[in-house]
Amino acid sequence: MQLVIETNGSVRCLYGETIDLTPLGQLAISRGSLVEPCQDGSWFADLSPVEGPMLGPFAHRSDALAAEVGWLEQHWL
Repeated sequence: MQLVIETNGSVRCLYGETIDLTPLGQLAISRGSLVEPCQDGSWFADLSPVEGPMLGPFAHRSDALAAEVGWLEQHWL
């Protein structure tokens, strides 16, 4: 799990249950993207919550989720 510690003391990460984050202080958890299906059954990862692009279409939700994580790790962390 990657943790990015800002100079103001705030911490960013992709939330997971690997590490208990509560010792770091008050948590503010928010979505980094929205992985949603389209009417045709394909999937997109909308990274606009972190000022990112729309990724897709993907045939499977798992592919959209993997692309979401990859983009966030490369561009947001």
